[in-house]
Amino acid sequence: MERFYALLDGGLGAYGVAFPDCPGCVVMGSDENEAYANAVEALGEWVHDARTVGALPTARSLAALRLDPEVIAALAEGAIFLSVPLVIETGRPVKANISLDRGLLDAIDAAARRSGLTRSAFLASAARDKIAAAG
Repeated sequence: MERFYALLDGGLGAYGVAFPDCPGCVVMGSDENEAYANAVEALGEWVHDARTVGALPTARSLAALRLDPEVIAALAEGAIFLSVPLVIETGRPVKANISLDRGLLDAIDAAARRSGLTRSAFLASAARDKIAAAG
């Protein structure tokens, strides 16, 4: 899975994430977790839009980013690196045949009902959360 590095900075109640390799791709969150979740979504949207106009962003390595004067300045001011997975949603659902334990499927269906979601929406949400957490 392709990943981009971002810079996280901020403090209590206001955190920001910026992508050095994706100009203008900046998001906020009330805490680090919300900022990270917003960053995953924003990166996918930014890269999708860039690719539709023919701009193919390239993710630099940490070593290359550490030589960038703007990144050096941000790190000196307290920013930290985040590794953000690139997840580009197309908005086009496709069928997938998967096998799950009956008990697990029953638990998924119950949790989906409690959340007011369909099984598919619940599984998609869980997958997004797991992908983001692996970052």
